[in-house]
Amino acid sequence: MLDIGPRWYVAQTQPRAEAKAATHLARQGFHTYLPRFLKRRRHARRVDTVAAPLFPRYLFVAIDPVTQRWRAVQSTIGVTHLVCNGEMPAMVEDHIIAELRSQEDDHGFVKLAPCARFKRGDKIQVLDGAFSSYFGLFEDMADRDRVTILLDLLGRKVRTILDRESIVAA
Repeated sequence: MLDIGPRWYVAQTQPRAEAKAATHLARQGFHTYLPRFLKRRRHARRVDTVAAPLFPRYLFVAIDPVTQRWRAVQSTIGVTHLVCNGEMPAMVEDHIIAELRSQEDDHGFVKLAPCARFKRGDKIQVLDGAFSSYFGLFEDMADRDRVTILLDLLGRKVRTILDRESIVAA
């Protein structure tokens, strides 16, 4: 029989149980990959940064079909099931995992490119801070995490720079 070595597959996990599933799979001898990114979280008028899974409820599992039983993954604590095509698990190409890993920083977090959610002139609403509930116009991205907006204050347009998570479309 040809020894092809481990291949990557996708396991669906229980809600918020990606790390638990990875731990239990590692105890059984499976190698896992859980891509994470730094997510800004707003709670109780505070904004902080936390590690979050890039694909919530999913993680990658390397399984050698010659030496490991893939069905054991199905009954692992934290795992709901392996993603399958019919009866067999769906394989993920190695280059996909390599591409994800190439986008990681020194701490192992995938760096996401900022997406332009707004274009110049879009109407926005400020969610928090000193200008909470004010309306304005999107002008430009100031840098990676901040935006420049025009607020209508005291009858004139005032240019203001805010955190990009502080605004939503109006």
